[in-house]
Amino acid sequence: MEWKNIYRGMLMGASDVIPGVSGGTIAVVLGIYDRLIAAINGLMSKDWKKQLGFLIPLGIGVVTAILLLSKLIKWLFAHHPGPTQFFFLGLIIGVLPYLFHQAEAKQKFKWNHIIFLLLGTVLVGSLAFLDVGEAAVITTITPKTYAFLFFSGFVASSALILPGISGSFMLLILGVYQTVIVAVSEFQWDIIAVTALGIIIGLLFMTKIINYFLTYFRTGTFAVVIGLVIGSIFVVFPGMPATTPLLLLSVVAFAAGLFAAYILGRVEYKD
Repeated sequence: MEWKNIYRGMLMGASDVIPGVSGGTIAVVLGIYDRLIAAINGLMSKDWKKQLGFLIPLGIGVVTAILLLSKLIKWLFAHHPGPTQFFFLGLIIGVLPYLFHQAEAKQKFKWNHIIFLLLGTVLVGSLAFLDVGEAAVITTITPKTYAFLFFSGFVASSALILPGISGSFMLLILGVYQTVIVAVSEFQWDIIAVTALGIIIGLLFMTKIINYFLTYFRTGTFAVVIGLVIGSIFVVFPGMPATTPLLLLSVVAFAAGLFAAYILGRVEYKD
C-alpha cells in the first residue's frame, strides 16, 4: 500500500469540494495524474489487484477530506472566497514549471503541441465567463431525482478527472451542488450513494479514453493537460480584492500557495 497517497487524496478531496478547483488539477500538481489514470483504467483488467495498493490509500484520503473538510471548505468559500481562491491560484501557478519539466517541453514540444496547449487553455478559460447561480437544495426525492443525481455524478466525474474542469462546478451548472454538499454534511446516505455510483461509473468510462491518449499520444496529451491547468487560472482567479485588508490577506494566501507548490515540487517531482 502506498500510504503516502492518503495525504494526496486529502488534497484532491478538499479541492473537489470547491467549484472551480479540479481534483484532476491537484493530481497533476502532485505529479500522479498519469499513474492515477492508469490505475483506474487497470481496475478493468486482469491485473486489477495490483492497482489497489495505489488507489485504496488515495480513496481513503479523498473520502476523509470530503467528510471531514466539507464544512470547513464550505465555510472558507462562503466567508473568505477570495483568499481561498488565491491560495489555489498560487498553488497552480507555482507548480507550472514542474509540469513543463515533467512533460520535457523544451525537448519535445513542437508547434502542434503549442496549439494543443492553447486549445486546452481556451477550453477551460472560457468557463470563467459562465454565470452560474446556485439552485435550491432538493428536498423532495423521487426515482426521477435519483436518476438525475446519478447522471449528474457521471457528468461531474468525467469533468473531475480532467485537469482544470471542476466536478463541483459541473454539479453547480446542473443545479445539484448544494443538494450534494448538504447530503455529505448531514450524511444523507441515499443521495450520497446514488451520486457516488454515477461518479464511479463515469470515472471508469473517462479514464479509458484518457489512458489511450496518454499511451499513444503522451506528449500531445501532456500539452493539452498543461493547457487545461493554465486555463484553470482564469476560472479560479476571483478578481482584485476590494479593500486593503482583503488585499493583504489575499497576497498572504497567494504566497502560501506558491510556497506549498514549492514544497510539493521538491517532494513529488524528483528526477
